[in-house]
Amino acid sequence: MAKRIRRSAGWPRPVAATEAAKNFGALVNRVRESGVAYIVERKGHPIARISPVTTKRCTMAELAAWVRGERALPDDYVAAVATHVKRVNRPRVPSARWPS
Repeated sequence: MAKRIRRSAGWPRPVAATEAAKNFGALVNRVRESGVAYIVERKGHPIARISPVTTKRCTMAELAAWVRGERALPDDYVAAVATHVKRVNRPRVPSARWPS
């Protein structure tokens, strides 16, 4: 059984599961318009969270700095790109021209 959580000012707002089900469209609109998150509760216990989707964005200045090389790329990203490029650039012509 899930434990009850203490809420502070920064926590998402609680909403009963029945209320969320009855007014799901309105709840989603509130999340989209005001950017607030809700914790769906059943019998006072949290079961789900409805919150805005966050996307990582960068400015044109950040992109330009990255292209100029002023900002280093993460090593795992560089390794993933190198692996993908190697896989994509492998020869597509079979080694034996005429199948046996």
